[in-house]
Amino acid sequence: METQVAGRSARTGTGAATTPSPDTPDPRRWWILGVAAIAQLIVVLDATIVNIAMPTAQASLGFSNDNRQWLVTGYALAFGSLLLVGGRLADMFGRRLMFVIGLIGFAAASALGGAAGSFGVLLTARGLQGVFGALIAPAALSLLTVTFTQAKERARAFAIFGAVAGSGGAVGLILGGALTEYTSWRWCLFVNVPLAAIAVVGALLLLKKKEQPQEAKPKLDLLGSAVIVAGLVSLVYGLAAAETKGWSSMVTLGFTALGLALIAVFVKVQATIEHPLLPLRVLKDRTRAGSYIAIAIVGAGMFAVFLFLTYYLSTALEFTPLQTGFAFLPMIGGLMVSVQIVPSIVGRIGAKVPVTIGMLVAAAGMLLLTNLDLQSTYAAHIMPGLIVVGLGLGAVMGTAFGAATQGVDADDAGVASAVVNTVQQIGGSIGTAVLSAVSASAATNYLVGKDLNPANAAQAAMESYITAFWWAAGIFALGGVVSAVMLRHGAPTFDPDAPKVIAH
Repeated sequence: METQVAGRSARTGTGAATTPSPDTPDPRRWWILGVAAIAQLIVVLDATIVNIAMPTAQASLGFSNDNRQWLVTGYALAFGSLLLVGGRLADMFGRRLMFVIGLIGFAAASALGGAAGSFGVLLTARGLQGVFGALIAPAALSLLTVTFTQAKERARAFAIFGAVAGSGGAVGLILGGALTEYTSWRWCLFVNVPLAAIAVVGALLLLKKKEQPQEAKPKLDLLGSAVIVAGLVSLVYGLAAAETKGWSSMVTLGFTALGLALIAVFVKVQATIEHPLLPLRVLKDRTRAGSYIAIAIVGAGMFAVFLFLTYYLSTALEFTPLQTGFAFLPMIGGLMVSVQIVPSIVGRIGAKVPVTIGMLVAAAGMLLLTNLDLQSTYAAHIMPGLIVVGLGLGAVMGTAFGAATQGVDADDAGVASAVVNTVQQIGGSIGTAVLSAVSASAATNYLVGKDLNPANAAQAAMESYITAFWWAAGIFALGGVVSAVMLRHGAPTFDPDAPKVIAH
């Protein structure tokens, strides 16, 4: 990889050719965005596409309900805990290399899972998907960070990338429903192989090898890596346990507390070590820190949209898996509209207003969904809320992704991108734990003093969904307040003397 500092090009070898100036857009940049978006889609859709396939896979392989949860948790543990390490490896050894390794490994793990003849093999495959996904996600996002350096194009690129990240879950529901209904649950895993192959070919054609002297490579912070992996595993496991064991369980409290303590130790280590895994300068910018918080909040709130609305559609309205997936298309439509509008606004006024308004719009969409009942219809009562939520999420996702990586040194782009994915994963885990707990409590409270008949059971489930929607609205509203306070107002600025990566 060639770098350019303060407007003068770096040369390699003895040739006289120079790299483009920072003001000259990379002619391959939109193709690179396409490759990065495919990779992001693979990672994001894999969460929901496997959820759709789970009941059929359970019947095929004969594993228990308790084991079924581990197919979700195992992926989340591996993915969430290794993201920071994956991001730093991309900075050290090159985004292209880690990106390609991650894609090939993810495809191989998916093929293993699709061919699994036992629960153990399937669980192993899911864990490996998480490991290689932790290489893909930060490399994909950091590729955009170093490719798009002009403010207006950067805003549009990150808006498109954010739309993929936001709609990937819905795409997974549609694809998972279609594959499960018309082929086999195994194709919900096999489908990653051709997608990854396309992304690998694109990466090899479009991305140049990183050229960096051996002595210039930073060292991997082994102590910090061990501490943060242990901390994130403990935290994600503790939060996941809350769904099944309750918040007062010693397992939930113990692992959550241990995870938070280890993360605090990690921060202390990073402040004192010579070659930190996560340089704290990445977190010190107010807008960047606010963007990380906003992304975590969106991760928590989106859980209610996908999980509880899926439950409602499949149980109360008796939608098939494929119908459930297609039901989320209006939300994707809302996202696409935001992608067309928001980038031009971000280029002029910065991230504060779009992210704040987007959060509040998403909250309004969730409030519309709190009016659902057992007699609601899709067109009149569900679709409007989904469109509004999509408009709001589209304004937040790409804008916050861009602001969270804006202004970082080229050598920190991978780890800064990894923080984005890490906080989104942790936010999703918190959302899973909190919303599952409050919804279950709402159902239990409704049934107190009532006969357990089908009508009351259905209404209890309805109460649980509505409670989750109210909480999600509150979560998004909180995100609006945080964004208004934390994010700076004003168009983004770029330091012409900062190191910029021109080739990849």
